[in-house]
Amino acid sequence: MSHSESHSESPSETPKKTYDFWERLYIPELVKGVAITTRHFLRNLWSERDNNTEVLERKTKSLMATVEYPEQRVPYPPGYRGKHRLVPREDGKPRCVACYMCATACPSQCIYIEAGEYAADDANTASRVIEKYPAVFIIDTLRCVVCGLCVEACPKDALRMDTCAHVSPELERNAFVYAKERLLVGEPVEHPSDAWRHRQNSAEPLHAHKEAHTRIGDGH
Repeated sequence: MSHSESHSESPSETPKKTYDFWERLYIPELVKGVAITTRHFLRNLWSERDNNTEVLERKTKSLMATVEYPEQRVPYPPGYRGKHRLVPREDGKPRCVACYMCATACPSQCIYIEAGEYAADDANTASRVIEKYPAVFIIDTLRCVVCGLCVEACPKDALRMDTCAHVSPELERNAFVYAKERLLVGEPVEHPSDAWRHRQNSAEPLHAHKEAHTRIGDGH
């Protein structure tokens, strides 16, 4: 049996559906769509309004749930990712140590950082311990995909997205580029594990370094 004969004996493809005159005219389908739109319009116009915006807790499907924005606002969920912000320390300086981990983890490359160094004789203990700080910290909110990977990558809890607010509408593109001064907002945050709570400067600790396989307490 040749290849052509075997191909002709195979099951034929599904035939295309044929449409009659009215179906090709599309008028009946247009009438059905307008009827559905009119039904929903009249129901929402004359039925009662359900003030509860939670979908799972509505009284009945026949009631219209409408939020009269901006007088009424739907509360943001706990896991909502809002605008970025740099978390300040108690002295007002950013917790950021310019490690570039957020910029490295960003899939859209919307974070730009330039590192600076605090003075060695800085009067602030936290600055002497941290040494580095973001001299320039910029986030292009138009490029951001709101994935939150930068927040997860930060080892110092210096970057958050907990502002529960959208990016403000602007008329120019440059206004969507947030600099450090615009990002450094919110309540200051301190943690018991912060390095400046345990050290006075960035000098090498007095204890001897142990190899990875050496247990603490061994004499060799």
